[in-house]
Amino acid sequence: MGLRRALFRSMDALSRRQKRILMGAADIAALAASIYLAYALRLGKPVPPVGHLWWLFVALPILSIPVFHAFGLYRMIVRHMGPHVAGSVIKAVSVSTLILAVVALFGGERGLPRSVVILYWCISLLAVGGMRFAVRSWLQTQGRRGQRREPVVIYGAGAAGRQSAAALLQGNEYRPVAFVDDDASLQGSEIHGIRVYSPDALGKVAGANDVELVLLAMPSVRRGQRRAIIERLEPLPLHIKTLPGLADLVSGSARVDEFRNVDIEDLLGRDPVAPQQELLDRCVRGKVVLVTGAGGSIGSELCRQILKLGPSQLLLLDASEYALYQIDSELTRRAALQGRDVKIDAFLGSVLDADRLQRIMHVGGVDTVYHAAAYKHVPLVEQNMIEGVRNNVLGTYRCAEAAIASGVQSFVLISTDKAVRPTNVMGASKRLAELVLQGLALRQSKTRFTMVRFGNVLGSSGSVVPLFREQIAQGGPVTVTHPEVVRYFMTIPEAAELVIQAGSMGQGGDVFVLNMGQPVKIVDLARRMIHLMGLTARDQDTPDGDVAIEFTGLRPGEKLYEELLIGDSVSATQHPMIMRAEEDRIAWRQVAEMLDKIQQACEAYGCSQVCALLKDAVDGYCGPADIADLLWVRQAEAAQQSTAGTGAEIYRLH
Repeated sequence: MGLRRALFRSMDALSRRQKRILMGAADIAALAASIYLAYALRLGKPVPPVGHLWWLFVALPILSIPVFHAFGLYRMIVRHMGPHVAGSVIKAVSVSTLILAVVALFGGERGLPRSVVILYWCISLLAVGGMRFAVRSWLQTQGRRGQRREPVVIYGAGAAGRQSAAALLQGNEYRPVAFVDDDASLQGSEIHGIRVYSPDALGKVAGANDVELVLLAMPSVRRGQRRAIIERLEPLPLHIKTLPGLADLVSGSARVDEFRNVDIEDLLGRDPVAPQQELLDRCVRGKVVLVTGAGGSIGSELCRQILKLGPSQLLLLDASEYALYQIDSELTRRAALQGRDVKIDAFLGSVLDADRLQRIMHVGGVDTVYHAAAYKHVPLVEQNMIEGVRNNVLGTYRCAEAAIASGVQSFVLISTDKAVRPTNVMGASKRLAELVLQGLALRQSKTRFTMVRFGNVLGSSGSVVPLFREQIAQGGPVTVTHPEVVRYFMTIPEAAELVIQAGSMGQGGDVFVLNMGQPVKIVDLARRMIHLMGLTARDQDTPDGDVAIEFTGLRPGEKLYEELLIGDSVSATQHPMIMRAEEDRIAWRQVAEMLDKIQQACEAYGCSQVCALLKDAVDGYCGPADIADLLWVRQAEAAQQSTAGTGAEIYRLH
């Protein structure tokens, strides 16, 4: 054992040049031995009379070594050789055999038996190729000796699964012990020496091999099928990881041995509906497009998808320098990689700055605006209602007026399901923004205003999904506001794609609602995320679980459930995932009066006045229950600061 380890360390310490020289010397000996054995087998004598052929034993290996080098046999790293090396060995040995025939012919050995040439080809092929694969196996075995590799089961014995197994077998982290596949024709067979089992046998196989991790190697499977497989695995006490999607593998951004944790999108995401290209192109292709809030979750995904549709110019606006820098850099790289000649300009600024908005739109010649800039975090907007209303209502109004003044053709507002019978300032402000755009649509027809309303998107800033993932990684507890709270969910790419298509269908003042599917109970979402990490939830039913689930109570302004429609008047559109809502509008004169009052209330930092205006304008909004107490405290603090002449009351009042 000690001698083998010492030999392994000695070989590992050799330089690349020394290893190539050693390999060449081994090939010379192998080729000389191969021609000797070929004669011995042909003549049937252990020691054939080959003394007069001594020159052939020298000339053939020397002439063959440059051939082997030309075919790359000395460039490869033996420890990491793949099956493709066999092809190079066959070609190199075949040329060496041809050299044998030519050398023998011109060297005067016209009586060289043809069978010697054939035997030489077979023996040297086994010697040269077999020697390399034997050394590879020995090096890998010695390299892994003493290392504890985690046993894993690979779900999926297709091309991706086979490639993943080959990569993992050469690595030091995982040891594949079994394949699992739904294809009955593969079950019972062996791949890379690893047996393929039925999914029903997974629990038994995992228990017998101390497996705690299952690797899903199905990058091209449809999302619905992936969800069904994960749901089947969920009850088992196993941690599940998955291979990245086919697009990531093809683009080179991921490898077949890079497994990641299963995202909740794999469970909640739906099979995508094929987009209608004409709707995607109508407001984007060949046009100048502006995205406000371009650095946010929805805004950034809109930018990515817009870039692929070929606008003539893409303008980005965001108040966050860091977020704007990130999306600008990313889009510039994507444009270069995709070979797209799209001019990308990034603008720092607020949607409250009317002059800057109009200058950007007018000078840029903007055709389409996607207005994604908004404050959307319910508790924060509840505590900072003045800024929330200023940004979400007045910011939308000023952006829309700038669009009208600049001759923008289409203006699309990203709205939310929280705008329907809202119980919080954020939802009420977004509903009021919808009413503003509907009023502007009645006032003029130059710019088409469209609103697209949908629920939560998975993985966005402020979403429960990244919060739960972080809490689980820290060992818990996972905090849920209420055991009965439910929400709609949609993936960010799906939402952005539907927003672009819905915006193309608007006639003026339309409210489109995206089909969000079935609502999800948040506590069930938490349990499933815990299970996917190979852990168990600890609650009243399972007191011995790994990660606790705690209920913290509904936050200010939060509802148990969300709605997408005000009333029941809804009609279908040409897209199966997009509906048109028929809802009451307010005449522009009333909207204008309301905006003036909101502007004055915000300038005076009058929280109670703002709440009263929201109650009057937005159906279902009742305002926070503690506004009187909250306002009194703020006014008292502001008065105290004002007496001191510091002017700090501006920052105290929200």
